[in-house]
Amino acid sequence: MKLVLASNNAGKLAELQSLFSPLGLSLVRQGELGIAEADEPHLTFIENALAKARHAAQHAGAAAIADDSGLCVDALGGAPGVRSARYAQDFAQPKGDASNNRVLLEQLARFTQPAQRTANFVCALVAVRSADDPQPLVALGRWPGMILSEPRGHAGFGYDPLMFIPELQCAVAEMSAADKNARSHRGLASRDMLQQMREVWRRG
Repeated sequence: MKLVLASNNAGKLAELQSLFSPLGLSLVRQGELGIAEADEPHLTFIENALAKARHAAQHAGAAAIADDSGLCVDALGGAPGVRSARYAQDFAQPKGDASNNRVLLEQLARFTQPAQRTANFVCALVAVRSADDPQPLVALGRWPGMILSEPRGHAGFGYDPLMFIPELQCAVAEMSAADKNARSHRGLASRDMLQQMREVWRRG
């Protein structure tokens, strides 16, 4: 079964494809079908993911899945939150991972104690069988950690170099792809979503 992925992020595609392969699902990025990205005007990851999934399903005429995810830093009131991918632009800086990481470190400069730099990676996954599916599947994953004072590691993408996982004593960007998928917010949400698909979609 093919699912349209309501994202053009290559990193997300690689992670989700690996996570969903056990169910025999093949993901196709919406950009490969000529589908433009949907607006993301909402304040929560779940609302944005639902909007993106319905948009992709409508234009593809097929089942779709959307991931809306980001970093929520406690000391910043949950920011960057749903603005994670565009955080630097909110401060008139260029778009991109490096700019986002630099701006985040600037915003946290006054918080010097580890207990002041706690954060969660959050992932909301929403899958729909059609644009008007009345029973969207929704899964949420959270991965707690703390924000480092400088980047570490070269793997992953986004804020991975700054997110430190205390029980593992490493930054996410220092983990292998397999280890990250086994523990991450996206991994948690994906496993929940797979179980829901087995129970609901296979039954239907």
